[in-house]
Amino acid sequence: MRGVISTALLAFITYIIFSGSSSPYDLFTGAVVAIGVGLLMGKYVVQNDAKAMNPVRWLWGLVYFLWYMLVAETKSHIDVIIRTITGNYNPGIVKVPIGVETSYAKTLVANSITNTPGTVVVDMDENYLYVNWIDVTTLDPEKAKGEISADFERFAKRIFE
Repeated sequence: MRGVISTALLAFITYIIFSGSSSPYDLFTGAVVAIGVGLLMGKYVVQNDAKAMNPVRWLWGLVYFLWYMLVAETKSHIDVIIRTITGNYNPGIVKVPIGVETSYAKTLVANSITNTPGTVVVDMDENYLYVNWIDVTTLDPEKAKGEISADFERFAKRIFE
């Protein structure tokens, strides 16, 4: 029954947050849906129950979510707005090394880059991300990593590795 409880718990929390209600009906419906999701998907999405149920990892996930929404997105939106108004951009694709190991961490980093305005991951292999960047300031992979993905990787390591 690997992963059932952690998957069900995450599904239940997500259901309650997105429903915006804690009425008995919603709590019951959320529990039923969460148990179903846990039973159907738990063994496929969770590799290690101890890691998945670690409250420190969940706390880092919350910290990451808040940082991403309040800091990373705001900075990127402001940068793209300024570049749109001034026409000051230099687009291109850069090769960025990725320093996380697990597929979950790599997915978090790639999705975070793609969801942040001004950057899109267009390809990925075991060691590198290929990022379409609105303003290429360097072609050096390590410097590009520092500007594009270093912050995302720090959080991904704490959450998934």
